Amino acid sequence: MASSIPMALSLLHTFATQYPGGKQLWTPPSVANPPSVATAAVAAAAQSPPAAPSAPINIAVNPQPTSTASGAAAASASLPTSTTASNLCENCQLRPKYSDGNKVHPYCSKSCASQAKLPSQPPSLNTSIPKSANCDFCGVRPKFFDGKRTHPFCSKACSKNATAQNPLLKPNAKGICNAPGCQNPAHTNANGTAGSYCSLAHKTLGETICLRCRQAPKLSQSHFCSTICADDAEKNGPMILEVPVGHVTFKSVADQFKTSWRHTGKTCPPVRRVYKIISPQTSWANYKAYQTKIENSGHFVASGRSAGNENRRWHGTRRQCNLGDKGQTQFCSSTTCSLCCIVRSSFDISLWGTKTGWGRFGKGIYTSSTSSKANDYSHNDCTSSLKAILLNKVIVGRGCKLTQDNVSLTAPPAGYDSVLAEKGGSLNYDELVVYTNDAIRPSFLVMYEP
Repeated sequence: MASSIPMALSLLHTFATQYPGGKQLWTPPSVANPPSVATAAVAAAAQSPPAAPSAPINIAVNPQPTSTASGAAAASASLPTSTTASNLCENCQLRPKYSDGNKVHPYCSKSCASQAKLPSQPPSLNTSIPKSANCDFCGVRPKFFDGKRTHPFCSKACSKNATAQNPLLKPNAKGICNAPGCQNPAHTNANGTAGSYCSLAHKTLGETICLRCRQAPKLSQSHFCSTICADDAEKNGPMILEVPVGHVTFKSVADQFKTSWRHTGKTCPPVRRVYKIISPQTSWANYKAYQTKIENSGHFVASGRSAGNENRRWHGTRRQCNLGDKGQTQFCSSTTCSLCCIVRSSFDISLWGTKTGWGRFGKGIYTSSTSSKANDYSHNDCTSSLKAILLNKVIVGRGCKLTQDNVSLTAPPAGYDSVLAEKGGSLNYDELVVYTNDAIRPSFLVMYEP
């Protein structure tokens, strides 16, 4: 104990010599003159014994050498306290602050810097339901804030695309319920515009309405409300029936188009119209007979798949007329309009090679699960603001997986019903090839922006 007294006296002498105002540290700080963080740190160091060394904490951009005494004070000041500056953006509090090599800026980007200059947003009326800060459509960019409220989308482009794929977002200019036969006023949206329906029941009806009579809800596994409407449609086929934009069928087709768009560097365009293709009775009967045959030999239903391993696949082709444009539901009379020929009487393998002259996997009918690949083969020989693509039902059966070209094929390899050309090898995107007309039928005509 006695041996430590000289050392303590020496430390007190050093402190008094280097910090002549040190006596004031022992008096209570006044409100008008609060001690600085550095001063408080020195006082704490003088009052308490030295702490055990901790791991180094480096927060300076350009650290400079310091003396032992000043280094201890800096280390104490750098410990996490309520006054320590955060390294996160002062606006979004999500990304790190931007450093240009010379200084650390208070924001992570120019976007956050601009938003920070706007007036603060009013508190949400319903704070119990957290809402994403990103656009409701693209989910990538932050929602737009105009200084008064936060909009659901990041830009006019995303707002337009979201409205195109969901008619319930469109303002109803008439203000009348869209359900057939209903003249009641539509409900009012939060933004003051009129909705599409007067009630939840009529909204459900609009989303599930029969595509033929448009009066009653369709059956669960059909596009029609009854066998009467289904038979009437088939008797009047071939024809196309427009699917309402808010319909569950429209959503199913548009969602498949969007999720199967896989080309990098190409933005998926919005779907504008969907038509259900009604094939002639005899044509449909031949397809169902082939499906039954493949199912009986492969027993796909027992393994949890659809009968005959039926799948929906895309096919792009040429269009000489305006079939599919607004109000255009009649086939043209041209025998060289590929779109009308396929929709009217399905695919014809005897015409193979007349357009492209060859096929990677021989003489077959080609489709793909990738909508952006089929888009490469969709062409207009007419003036139109939209492009056309076909979504088809295809009986895959047992598919033979191939990765290299085999241009000599005229039928699937022995023991198989189709060829599954997989990505890799000579292909950038998948292809499904069948070798008989009865293995495929066009199911939907999809119109989308170029």
